[in-house]
Parts: sequence; C-alpha cells; structure tokens
Amino acid sequence: MRRLLRWCLGIFIIILIITGIIAYSVYDQAMSTFDEIHTPVERNSSISRTEPVELEERQPFSILLLGVDERQRDRGRSDTMIVLSVNPQTNSTLMVSIPRDTYTQIVGKNIKDKINHAYAFGGIEMSMNSVEKLLNIPIDYVAKVNMEGFEQVINTVGGIQIENALAFQEGNYTFKKGDITLDGEAALAYVRMRKEDPQGDFGRQNRQKQVIQAVIEEGTSLKTLLKYQNIFDILGNNISTNLTFDQIKELQQSYRESLSNIQQIHFEKGKGKTIHGVWYYMMDSNELTEVSNTLKKHLQIDSKS
Repeated sequence: MRRLLRWCLGIFIIILIITGIIAYSVYDQAMSTFDEIHTPVERNSSISRTEPVELEERQPFSILLLGVDERQRDRGRSDTMIVLSVNPQTNSTLMVSIPRDTYTQIVGKNIKDKINHAYAFGGIEMSMNSVEKLLNIPIDYVAKVNMEGFEQVINTVGGIQIENALAFQEGNYTFKKGDITLDGEAALAYVRMRKEDPQGDFGRQNRQKQVIQAVIEEGTSLKTLLKYQNIFDILGNNISTNLTFDQIKELQQSYRESLSNIQQIHFEKGKGKTIHGVWYYMMDSNELTEVSNTLKKHLQIDSKS
C-alpha cells in the first residue's frame, strides 16, 4: 500500500512538473506573440470617454472586430464589422453586426460611402472613428483579423461543429440542415452566404455568431491548448489589436463568463437604395437610435450623450 502510494505520488509530481513546463512555455510564447500583434492606435475620437476603461475594475467595454480580406498591394476592405459590448456586471455580451454596405459618414474622409470602405481609406483608425460616429458610442478596443488566418485557426483546432438551420449551397460546398462539421475553408463559405438565405444579411450575421462561438469553445479545449505553438504562429501573422497582453489576461480571468453569453442585436428595418448606380443599405434612423441607446445602457453610458 505504501509502495503504491509512493508510486502515485511520483506520477502526480511528474504531471505537475510537465504541466508547469507547458504552462511556462505557453505563457512565455503568448507574451511574445501578443507583443508582436499589439498595435497601439492613436486617434482623435469624437466620442471619447472622460476616463479610459479599467479592465482590472471589471468595467464594461466595447470592441470592434474587423474581418479583412487583404490583397497584394491593396489594403483590402473590412468584409465583416462586428461590435461587441461586454458587461461583466450582467455577465453578458451584446453583439451587433454592421451591414458592410451601410451608407454613412466616413470620418476623416469627409464623404458618405459604404462603411466597409473606411478601412480601405484609412485603416483601423478610420474604421473605429466611422463606427463610433454611426453608433454614437465609444469604441474602446479593436481587433483586425485576416480572414485567411481565421481559416487557418479553424483548421488547427481540428474544425468546428455547427447546428445549421438552413440547407444551402455556397461555391463548391453543400451544407445540409442539422449538425455539421466545418474546416476553415468551409466555415468561410458558411458565413459568407446570404443570397439563398430568406433573412439575407441577417441570416449571415447569425452564422457569423455561430462560428465565433464555436471557435471560442474549441480554442479553450485541452486538445487545442496542446497545439498552442501553431496557434500562436497563426495569430502573430494574421491579427493586430490595441489590447495589451496584460489586458488580454484580464479578459480571460474576469470576463470569460460574459464573453460566453452572447446576445445578438440585428439591424433589420433599413432599406436598400441605389445612388449613382451603386447599391447601399440605408439605416432606419429610429432603429439606429434604439440600438445606440441599448448599447449605451449596456456599457453604462448616459444615453443622452
């Protein structure tokens, strides 16, 4: 019995040592990777807070997610623009996807155009400023993701599982209704389809939410953590954010429950309009005000501002 106890204790100590080595390696590599992808954003915001967000105090914050198709010798356009409002007091996250064809003021360019053109004109800074102007809320943080990198991450975690509500075909892929497993390329096709969806761009937004949540779930699994080196390499090559490594650690420690409880807000009352031969999505002003006030309340900002 005593011999068995010593054997079990020895195995336990070995596991602790191995875990410690892995944890140190992950931490060290993570810190190095996030130093690489950290991109400070200096801009003159028209809707700034009186004081910056303190994540250590578990304050609500907003973040703009930009999914960008970058091309050779071309900055590209933000194919996906999603704003997350994260509130740890209510343990909830509000997610609003902005239709990329939304006709709005491009801040810094002094023109009105499709909002996804803001990135082509002025990169991350102009995108943040234009989204702030549209939604009338401060955008605290930003993360730009190269969509090719998103595909690589999904492949690295071994694919994702989705419950598909609509059978459809997109490109070379046929998606059946029900539980399906997607690799990276299939996942991009899955989120990009909107022509066959009776909900149009809103159905596409729902699929974006599904994929984001599935990637988060897979990303926190043990099998994924064991592939951390490959994932960090992909992140370093395809993501930039103004979040620091310490801030990301704080999100993992204090905001995890909030980020796992995503509630979606839709823009659905706007109408299409053709101007000089170009189709735009025109926001319904009342709906836009309602969404703005909902986000302000969630961010604990005075809705009168």
